[in-house]
Amino acid sequence: MTNSRINFAKTAPKAFKALIGFDAAARAGLDPALVELVQIRASQLNRCAYCLHMHTSDARKAGESEERLHMVAVWHEAGHFFSEKERAALALTEAVTLIHEGGVPDDVYAQALARFGEEELAQLLALIFTINTWNRIAITTAKVPGTDERVAR
Repeated sequence: MTNSRINFAKTAPKAFKALIGFDAAARAGLDPALVELVQIRASQLNRCAYCLHMHTSDARKAGESEERLHMVAVWHEAGHFFSEKERAALALTEAVTLIHEGGVPDDVYAQALARFGEEELAQLLALIFTINTWNRIAITTAKVPGTDERVAR
């Protein structure tokens, strides 16, 4: 199967590079394990197989356990696998990613603020914004899971 969709990185290089910069700035100061959990959960919700494959692979390489990776999709029922801070981040990720279902509830935002503080919360929000953008790019341009092109950047 030939992909007849554009290569966003090559067709819109300035926008692509700006997004890479935003992504890097968003991650600054955040725990790398938390970054991957957030990216995995958003990718699951958005049904982005390309990004889900990429971020579960990255999480494994960084030492994340298979057990926790399997529990991300059902973290509400398996909360004991995750810290309070991780659960607050996952709840916020879901609220922002599924914003069309009623916005970001005050209690979800308050829990995240209590666990992260203003500056780190801003970083977390930026991370959630970027992974949702990456998901939309990968889905719209029909990126194929397992063909991570980051090394070409």
